[in-house]
Amino acid sequence: MIYFISDTHFHHSNIIKYCNRPFKDTNEMNETIISNWNSFITKDDTVYHLGDFCLSNDDEIKNIFNRLNGNKILIRGNHDRKPVKFYENIGFEVLTHAPIILEKYKLILSHVPIPDTKIPDGYLNLHGHIHNKKINDDYPKNLYSEEKHFNLSVDVIGFKPISLETINKIINKNQN
Repeated sequence: MIYFISDTHFHHSNIIKYCNRPFKDTNEMNETIISNWNSFITKDDTVYHLGDFCLSNDDEIKNIFNRLNGNKILIRGNHDRKPVKFYENIGFEVLTHAPIILEKYKLILSHVPIPDTKIPDGYLNLHGHIHNKKINDDYPKNLYSEEKHFNLSVDVIGFKPISLETINKIINKNQN
């Protein structure tokens, strides 16, 4: 199966306060997200991480990566500051030419939301970056519509990856 997630921010203590995450510390946050992830992601599943994976030293980033099931694909976010080679060496497939278009599913993947004018009719922008905010809290309504964007920050998807199947169900429900 195919899954998506964004803004895990492993080891980032300030994100707990910034986004009002329900964790007492980064250890509890890390362990909860890892447990949630591994509770249904198998080694054969593919997980697109839409950026801001982990803010820590090389060994801790590698340790977190190794504890997560699945084939992991990274679209780097503004906090993924290590060189592409670092992420590739720990095992990520890194997609460097964002936004990434998944034609088969009519999805456009990015870390930061992209303007409606860059989203073809019938396509949806899966993104992160805005955490627990709505798209128009930070971006103007005339350029960014809720209908063309789907926020995958862990803060709004239950601190676990979300499946392509679930995304399609939500889209279909909202269209009816």
